[in-house]
Amino acid sequence: MRRHAWILTLLLAACGENAVVTLVESAEDRLAGAASHSTLWASLHFLADDALEGRAPGTRGGDLAAKYVASEFRRIGLEPAGDNGTFFHRVPIVSLTPEPSLTIRADGVPGRLSYPDDFVLWSMRDEADVGVQSDLVFVGFGIVAPEWQWNDYEGLDVAGKIVVAFVNDPGLVDTTLFRGTELTYYGRWTYKIEEAARQGADGILLVHTETSATYPWGTVSGSWTGPQVRVETPATSLQVAGWLSRSVGEALLQPVGETLERAMDQAVSRDWRPVTLAASATARVRSTISRLETMNVVGRLTGWGSHPNETVVIGGHYDHLGIGEAVDGDSIYNGAVDNASGTAAVITAAEAFVTSGVRPDRSILFMAFGAEESGLIGSRAFAARPTLPLRDLVAVFNMDGLNLYGQTVDVAALGLDHSSIGTAFSAAANAEGLDVSTSEEAILNGYFFRSDHFPFVQAGVPALSIQDGKDFMGREAGWGDQMSAEYLTQRYHRPGDELLTWYRPDGAMQQLRVILRSALRVAEASDRPTWNDGSEFKAAGEARLAN
Repeated sequence: MRRHAWILTLLLAACGENAVVTLVESAEDRLAGAASHSTLWASLHFLADDALEGRAPGTRGGDLAAKYVASEFRRIGLEPAGDNGTFFHRVPIVSLTPEPSLTIRADGVPGRLSYPDDFVLWSMRDEADVGVQSDLVFVGFGIVAPEWQWNDYEGLDVAGKIVVAFVNDPGLVDTTLFRGTELTYYGRWTYKIEEAARQGADGILLVHTETSATYPWGTVSGSWTGPQVRVETPATSLQVAGWLSRSVGEALLQPVGETLERAMDQAVSRDWRPVTLAASATARVRSTISRLETMNVVGRLTGWGSHPNETVVIGGHYDHLGIGEAVDGDSIYNGAVDNASGTAAVITAAEAFVTSGVRPDRSILFMAFGAEESGLIGSRAFAARPTLPLRDLVAVFNMDGLNLYGQTVDVAALGLDHSSIGTAFSAAANAEGLDVSTSEEAILNGYFFRSDHFPFVQAGVPALSIQDGKDFMGREAGWGDQMSAEYLTQRYHRPGDELLTWYRPDGAMQQLRVILRSALRVAEASDRPTWNDGSEFKAAGEARLAN
């Protein structure tokens, strides 16, 4: 790596002789040392304050947060990198509140199903009324994965059909397949819908089990019964998508296997083929539609070397859930950890680059994403309509929910095994005196697919997302896991996610310094990062660079 250095020469007299001592500080050390506790802490206090009313997209509080980040980027001296010479990248949003009905005609299924106890369903079109009447085709896990020699749609034409699929991937049942118990993107419900659209289906119904989904039916019914928010996008063949409860799914698939587990066992055989069920469905969704607009905030530090058009992204989302149902008299969902902390760190990272005087070869793009909580909407919008050529993005470093509990002896990140930036991250962590740890919970639950780096990953850009370490200085073993569980059950996506009096910035500062070192290593490297063999995103990366 090319190094910048300060050289301080001190002439000292010792024992009647002159001694020359040379102290050299690398650019990486200088950059990490320039990260300001006070900037991070002050930004976090402002963004998490009640005055911003939870920073929901399209609201006064959300707009204030975006304007605050833009003003900080301007103060720091970044160049505007949004639309039309501004710091703002426009994100149009459509919100559809569904009123669905679903009738399935099959032996053992109760005909017209009860919403939301038996099913949830939403429109895949930006239209007030959509409907599908179709035969049902069971496609197993609904996966087409050439690198795993897997195709659940082989030889099948599903145009005009509603497909029925399990979530998760075959590794759930047979650990010799895919990545075993480590969830791949092929297992995510979002992938199932994307693939059904690519195959030309009119609709998709996902069969829920708590084991395969990794969350209970209550999470499904709670998430898909209110407004469904997304970026305005061109229509595909898909008109409806939804979930079936375990009991309905088991009755529907009884001819395939007496239980859902037996049906899954059959679907993980390489000899298995899709099944046209002796069943049909009528699905209809009437939706109340509203449209609004939010924005990403984008600032640029232009590289000074031979690759200024190539760009490293440092980002995190600034939005949260706004004002909602009161809990213990508090209705403001402040989102202090999720993700005022990450947004404050993005601001602090930008300031560190400028004040340190470090000028990397490649450019750095600092981004505060909007509408992450609504489904990664801001980052999806930027990946779909970037303000610079997508092929020029070389890596994305995401900060979502930083450690406000205290210093650790380790640090973690999602995506380390997918690309060569994992090597840069490990070296950066070691430079900070930190071990690199992994979270089995994050791997099993597919957290890598659930934050703003992921739309870039899907587009073929290597990326990672920082996570907390678990081994806290001065705490007993397991304290970090205990704090994480307490946050998830008591404060996550609740009004309790506010700036608590006992929070402290030093753990977040450790994470930020690792991100700064990692980003600089990538920005200064002679070659762009590459995808590792075995990553399901390598083909997308190759296709991106070929365009």
